[in-house]
Amino acid sequence: MLPLQVSLRNVTLSPEMEADIRERANALLSYFDRVTACRVTIELPNRRRHSGALHRVRIDLTVPGGEIVIRRRPHEDLRTAVQIAFNAARRRLQDYARRKRGAVKAHEPPPVAVVTQYYPLAGYGFLTTPDGRDVYFDKNSVLDDGFDQLDVGAEVRFTEQRGDKGPQASTVVLHRAHEVQGKG
Repeated sequence: MLPLQVSLRNVTLSPEMEADIRERANALLSYFDRVTACRVTIELPNRRRHSGALHRVRIDLTVPGGEIVIRRRPHEDLRTAVQIAFNAARRRLQDYARRKRGAVKAHEPPPVAVVTQYYPLAGYGFLTTPDGRDVYFDKNSVLDDGFDQLDVGAEVRFTEQRGDKGPQASTVVLHRAHEVQGKG
């Protein structure tokens, strides 16, 4: 059973609605079982306005290493507002659980290489990687019409693939931290 705290501002809950909130909070444990606390705040601002009043639902989940806070757009129907907030909490908790398990891939930046051979009239060249491998590239693999901006010594980022005759760069981008000097 998840420790649950429900705070109400200008609103009262029916026993059915309170049971629904408890059930939804406990269901979150099936997505990540190490939630240590769940605080649900439901408020109805401007109590004097009877028509079109919007219910705000906020859910604070305490998890190892932090907190997940859910705030969604207010809704006129309390049950709908609660459902929207708990659906968002479920998705955020699933994402958190995937990150904790390491199931979310960390995107590494493409490798950096140096242009060591450049044949602008022929439309190709070679990159040398930090580990000393030579990688072929041609004019069509350089993005943003950057082929004419390249020169020997320019640092580039690239995506490598297997070509018919060895390693080939399928995408080459001039590494902006090291702009080519003297071109223009």
